[in-house]
Amino acid sequence: MRKKLYLLCGLNSERKLIVDLLAILFGIGSWLGINSVYVQLPLLVGNAPEGWNLPSYLVVIIQLGNIGPILYTAALRIKSFRDSYLIVALLVLGSCAAMTTAFVYDQTVHVFGAERSVPLFITVFGLSLVGCTSSVLFMPYMGRFKGIYLITYLIGEGFSGFVPSIVALIQGVGGNGECIAVNGTDPNEPPQYTSYTPPPRFGTRPYFIVSSVILAISMVAFVLLDRLAVCRREYAAVSIGNGNNYAYEPSTPNDEETRSAAGDAAATTKGKTSLDRTNYLLMMVLISVMCLFGNGFFPSIQSYSCLPYGNVAYHLTVTLSSMANPAACFLAFFVQRNSIRSIVALSVVFVPFAAYALTTAMTSPDPPLMHNVLGDILVVACWTLLVGLVSYIRLAITTLLRCEGGQTLVWVGVASQLGSLVGSILSFTLVNFTDTFQQYYPC
Repeated sequence: MRKKLYLLCGLNSERKLIVDLLAILFGIGSWLGINSVYVQLPLLVGNAPEGWNLPSYLVVIIQLGNIGPILYTAALRIKSFRDSYLIVALLVLGSCAAMTTAFVYDQTVHVFGAERSVPLFITVFGLSLVGCTSSVLFMPYMGRFKGIYLITYLIGEGFSGFVPSIVALIQGVGGNGECIAVNGTDPNEPPQYTSYTPPPRFGTRPYFIVSSVILAISMVAFVLLDRLAVCRREYAAVSIGNGNNYAYEPSTPNDEETRSAAGDAAATTKGKTSLDRTNYLLMMVLISVMCLFGNGFFPSIQSYSCLPYGNVAYHLTVTLSSMANPAACFLAFFVQRNSIRSIVALSVVFVPFAAYALTTAMTSPDPPLMHNVLGDILVVACWTLLVGLVSYIRLAITTLLRCEGGQTLVWVGVASQLGSLVGSILSFTLVNFTDTFQQYYPC
C-alpha cells in the first residue's frame, strides 16, 4: 500500500520523506537572509539616508561576503575540521544577523560628514557571509547523501528566494506616495507640501524577525539532518574526507537510483565531444556578462527604474523578480539538454528587456509611460522576465560546462564572481559619483 501511494505521488518508495523535508528546510537557509534584504528594499530606501543609492551600497557589501569562501578554502590547507560545525555556526550567524537587522535597520552613524546606515551595512555583511559561503559548504555537504536528496536541497535553495517574497507580498508596501499640504502659521505664505506613504500591514522589524526565525528553523533542520540515524542511513556509499572530499564506492544492488542516474549520465556523455576553445570561452564570457548585469549592475539601478512608477510597482517588481529566480531553476529540471544555440538565442532575447530596464532607469525621474497603468505593468513584467532569463541562462551554461570535467566549474565560479564584482563597482560608481541616474521626488 505504501509503495502504491509513493508511485501515485510520483515519488520513489526508497526515499525518506523526513530527509526530503529536512533537506528543503536546510536549503532555505542558504540565501534567505540576502533575499530578505532585497525584497525589503522598497521600504528600506524610504528611510535610509542613502535613499535610492542604498541598493548600490548593499550590492558592493554583498560582494564582500565572498571573503567567506576564500577564508574557508585557505583554512582547509592549514587544518582539518568538521564542516557540520561550521555550517551550524553560519546559520546561527545568519539568524542573529537577521534579528539584529530588525532593530538597527533605521539606525545611522555620522561618517565622513554624512549620516550612513552603517549598522545595516554590518548586518547585511553578516548575512552575505552565510549566502556566499553556502556555495562551498551547504551543497557539497549534501554530496554524502544519495543523489535523489540533492534535488530536494536545490528546491529548498530556490525557496530561499520564494519564501521572503511571499512574506513581503503579505506585508505589502502601503501604497504610492502622496503629496499632502502642510498648513503654515502665515496664511499669506504659499502652501507647503510633504510626501506621505501609507504604512504596510506590518513593518520592517517584524519582517526581519520572521526571517531570523526561519533561519533558526533551518539551523535546527540541519542539526537533525546531520545527527538523526534515519538520515545517516540515507548516506550514499561514500568515504568522507576533509572539506567534503568524497570518495564514492562502487554501486551496490540497493543503489538503484544512483546506478540509473549514472547510466543516464554515461549515455548522455557517450558520443559527446567536448566544446571547442571558441565555444568554451564564449560560454565563460557569457556567464560573466550575465552575472555582471544580474548580480552587480541591475540590482543597483532597480530603484531608479521602478520607483518613479510608485512604491507598489517597485514592491511588485522586487518580490516577483525574487520568485522568478527559483521558478527558472525549477523549469531547468524539465529541460533534458541545453545547447549553445539555445543559450545564445536566450541571450539575444535578454537584450531588449535589459535595454528597457536601463532606459527607464536613465530617464528617471520621468521614465516612459509614467503615471500610466501600462507603464506600471511593463516595468514589472520587464524586470520579472529579465531576472528569470538571467537565472535560467546562468544555470543552462553551468549545466553545459559541467560535462567538460576538470576544473571547469571552478572557472565558472571565478567568471561569475568576477562579473558580479565588476558590475557592482561599475554601478556604484555611476550611481554615487555621476548624474547618470536621478531620483524622483513626488512633491
